[in-house]
Amino acid sequence: MKIENYKLEGTKLPILTYPDPVLSKVAEPVTNFSPELAELVKNMLFTMYHAPGIGLAAPQIGQSIRLFVLDVDYDREVITNAAGKDEVRMSGFAPMIFINPVITGTSGTTLFEEGCLSVPGVYEEVKRFETIHVKFQDLKGEFHEIEADDMLSICIQHENDHLDGIVFIERLSNLKKNFYKKKMMKEKAR
Repeated sequence: MKIENYKLEGTKLPILTYPDPVLSKVAEPVTNFSPELAELVKNMLFTMYHAPGIGLAAPQIGQSIRLFVLDVDYDREVITNAAGKDEVRMSGFAPMIFINPVITGTSGTTLFEEGCLSVPGVYEEVKRFETIHVKFQDLKGEFHEIEADDMLSICIQHENDHLDGIVFIERLSNLKKNFYKKKMMKEKAR
């Protein structure tokens, strides 16, 4: 569900990186649609925009619940301010919140180069459904459904994978998957 008149405010949360165990757990359904959940969503959006990313799932910030946020439409521009320092200007926010999402229909396939905030520096082509139909809840617990295609479809599938304990490198060939797993384990050990 899109948030109207979004204001960029909140607290930046630490993003977990692969192979953190939370990232491989199947997340629990959200049952309490409380002010604390709304605060978590606000902080997740703030974190996502500043990472910068176009999607962020609750497991990526250590919360094993079926929730993700995304925005595939916002503008991000690096400018040099009067002091000569680079700063990022963001505008055109169109954040969406998906709670307890279920993909109920799919069609077509597409290849798209994906990255992930939990797997920094890795970009690989992943096969996804071209169009999906999704049912989900909003912050009040009300049910919605949408048909998504293009970037929105890809992003929903990527973030929904996080809720099922799947990081996008799991969708690569065995050779690439093993390469990245070993590389990330070495980096984590340092």
